[in-house]
Amino acid sequence: MNPMWSIQVLVTLVAFLFSSGVNSQLQVGFYTNSCGLSEFIVKDEVRKGFFKDRGVAAGLVRMHFHDCFVRGCDASVLIDSTPSNTAEKDSPANNPSLRGFEVIDNAKARLESICKGIVSCADIVAFAARDSVEITGGIGYDVPAGRRDGRVSVASEAFTNLPPPTFTVNQLTQFFANKGFTQEEMVTLSGAHTIGRSHCTSISNRLYNFSGTMRQDPSLDPAYAAQLKQQCPRGSANANLVVQMNPGSPSVTDVGYYIDILRNQGLFTSDQTLLTDRETASQVNQNARNPMLWKTKFAAGMIKMGKLGVLTGNAGEIRANCRVVN
Repeated sequence: MNPMWSIQVLVTLVAFLFSSGVNSQLQVGFYTNSCGLSEFIVKDEVRKGFFKDRGVAAGLVRMHFHDCFVRGCDASVLIDSTPSNTAEKDSPANNPSLRGFEVIDNAKARLESICKGIVSCADIVAFAARDSVEITGGIGYDVPAGRRDGRVSVASEAFTNLPPPTFTVNQLTQFFANKGFTQEEMVTLSGAHTIGRSHCTSISNRLYNFSGTMRQDPSLDPAYAAQLKQQCPRGSANANLVVQMNPGSPSVTDVGYYIDILRNQGLFTSDQTLLTDRETASQVNQNARNPMLWKTKFAAGMIKMGKLGVLTGNAGEIRANCRVVN
């Protein structure tokens, strides 16, 4: 049997098992009869966005995380702020780090033109994340769909529901446990940092004032730290300075993230901390040595994450415009 085919079968089986268990209202092929082109259209928009800017894929994967971890996977992260409310997307936890909103907008506009009021923004986000994983070299997986869109988006909730880059391994383990994930799933999903970028503001303390010592984090490889300091000068007023999460392959979903950690080149404290615990360090080593195993586990983790706090049936709504409630 072709190993790639067998892995795809395994991921499909995992998707089926999840979709037939918790949140069974979600179904693979949910739009087959009501809007058969829905997943193709989303994939096409992801492809077009990716060829314009390869960083869009990482943005869309991150968007799915940041949507699902706050109020569940209900597309609340897409809602624009109003004069009376600052929405999630404008929380410092999301702005300016999130990107790819135009891909979701374009997909929604096309879907509304052929299947008005059928495809939710929440499902578009889930499809786009899957397509982003696949286009960057990860394993594609079936996305159980049927999510509906939420009507509430509050910036302050992003602070309490998204893990900061300063978390320790114990804090990460507890945080993910609160969302229903095992420690191994936390390590697996942390591998999303294999693609994308970070703003220098997220790592400046690690470079210049770690734990208030006015020194760099001693766990950071010195040569890598010197490179980061060139890219992120001390006291720079430029809030738009960025560095790649995984410099060796920033647009490829691979195990470079775990290899970086083993070299003490994890960008965030919350990355490098995975080596400080015997169990998580073992998982980092295992993932670094077994790319296909990690990609398979990551696909399963994304499927599970896509079921967090979903709205189905008559709950929520199907937004006509992903940026505003109906």
